[in-house]
Amino acid sequence: MDVDTIYKVPQALHEQGLDNVVVRKLNLDCKDADLSEWVSVVNKLENPTHSVDIAMVGKYMDLTEAYKSLSESLIHAGVHTKTKVNIHYFDSEEIEKNGADCLSEMSAILVPGGFGNRGVEGKIATVQFARENNVPYLGICLGMQVAVIEYARNVAGMADANSTEFNENTPYSVVGLITEWQDEDGSVQTRDQDSDLGGTMRLGGQECALVKGTNAREIYGKDVITERHRHRYEVNNQLIGQIEAAGLTISGRSIDGTLVEMVEIKDHPWFVACQFHPEFTSNPRDGHPLFESFINAASKAHNLILSS
Repeated sequence: MDVDTIYKVPQALHEQGLDNVVVRKLNLDCKDADLSEWVSVVNKLENPTHSVDIAMVGKYMDLTEAYKSLSESLIHAGVHTKTKVNIHYFDSEEIEKNGADCLSEMSAILVPGGFGNRGVEGKIATVQFARENNVPYLGICLGMQVAVIEYARNVAGMADANSTEFNENTPYSVVGLITEWQDEDGSVQTRDQDSDLGGTMRLGGQECALVKGTNAREIYGKDVITERHRHRYEVNNQLIGQIEAAGLTISGRSIDGTLVEMVEIKDHPWFVACQFHPEFTSNPRDGHPLFESFINAASKAHNLILSS
């Protein structure tokens, strides 16, 4: 079998009768297969009405498969918005060395998750570029943390603000190691710096309460969402008030109100960042509202680029 997109595989296998073979071998009593949803997905994928150029800025660019779930989520969003999504991968270390002007032709920018200090200043420079040039920005996990760091440094007047993951001696530790949180079932989890690295993570589905009147609330269309997490560090509640006073909006918090889950900038065309991983719940048939909103914002920005 040779197809030009993995989303054609179910239909191709059906046409070759594989599903009937499986049903017969397992003695199953099944209705005839209905692949109309898959046919619709492939049709939309192959017949977009417009295109966008998305910059994904990370440090694992020697192996872009590290971002496979994110790349596919953008494609899912393209299916549901009839958009051809062209993903351009940028090495944050190169931006750290040479600046962010390489992003100037991009419709929108996404900074994904990651661990460790390498390339992080390039990601912060990327956030600054997106914020100052009104380029749609989506930050995921570390992408939210660097958004908070950049805003603290360059808007809130907190010089050299950082995460303790990257600088334990920062004068403004706006992001720090999570030590305690409440799981979805109400139980309290505690960790410290000496805990096993895997054990220090906040993992799995967690509820997030969205703030009325925010872009996040409008995107999701509900007050409480559940999204999956995989991270160790959180925004520092002791300093977030100063950053909020400078204009950053906290648009989502953990259900107990103790942890920052989403941030956004109101006087920006589209600037949203989240601590969780929405790509883990996206799929080609249903997509995901956050990615779809991001691609729609990218389309508007792309049209502005073409008209300028």
